[in-house]
Amino acid sequence: MNKRCIIIPALNEEKSIGPLVRRIKSYADDEIVVIDDGSHDRTAQNAEEAGAQIIRHPFNMGYGVALQTGYKCAAKEGCDYILQMDGDGQHNPAFIQDFFQTMESEECDVIIGSRFLGDNNYKAGVLKSAGIMLFRFITRIVTGAKITDPTSGYQCLSRKVFTVFTTDSFPDDYPDANIIVMLHRLGFKIKEITVTMSENSEGRSMHKGILTVLYYFFKMFLSIFISLLRGRSFYFSEARKK
Repeated sequence: MNKRCIIIPALNEEKSIGPLVRRIKSYADDEIVVIDDGSHDRTAQNAEEAGAQIIRHPFNMGYGVALQTGYKCAAKEGCDYILQMDGDGQHNPAFIQDFFQTMESEECDVIIGSRFLGDNNYKAGVLKSAGIMLFRFITRIVTGAKITDPTSGYQCLSRKVFTVFTTDSFPDDYPDANIIVMLHRLGFKIKEITVTMSENSEGRSMHKGILTVLYYFFKMFLSIFISLLRGRSFYFSEARKK
């Protein structure tokens, strides 16, 4: 039987993380690993009390680094598949089994949960919608694949994929649509499934402020450009060093 785990990067999510972990446990009995990225509240304590394993960063290192910590933990523990979710409760745990069953039955490498497939009526803000549409267009031009939700962080990854993501080539500052380009360059099979998501109830975002948004777009375009320059052998040679 394949070994699976669920990883959740979290920063100051004391209100949402406990209820989220308990909801996850009602849908799956897989190990849940919460990466507390330097929180100043009870995020770690509440997650542990709810039944999650905790990995704590001594200070805030960023979303991508927290994800990579989860990948390294899963690789060390010998996991075959991981599911990554956000800690703010936006990702609905009701779809966990859909991810794992699709991964196992269709032999995919990556499954992205899309809030824009099917009859979803997800409404994003103007700036966020524009960003999603832009990166949807770029990934379509660069990869030829029609990815409806290129910025979704609700994903299921095979061991082949998250092992590559443990290397220094992983763009750990803003892993987003650039990851899709990187995965395509590596020849991995990507699939989307329908999920529902909700907006952050407290209106928080890692891309708030015009300077942050501009920096995000700059880093995203730079990362995509670098991925296009690198060949498959570069990424796999990096993974073999681990």
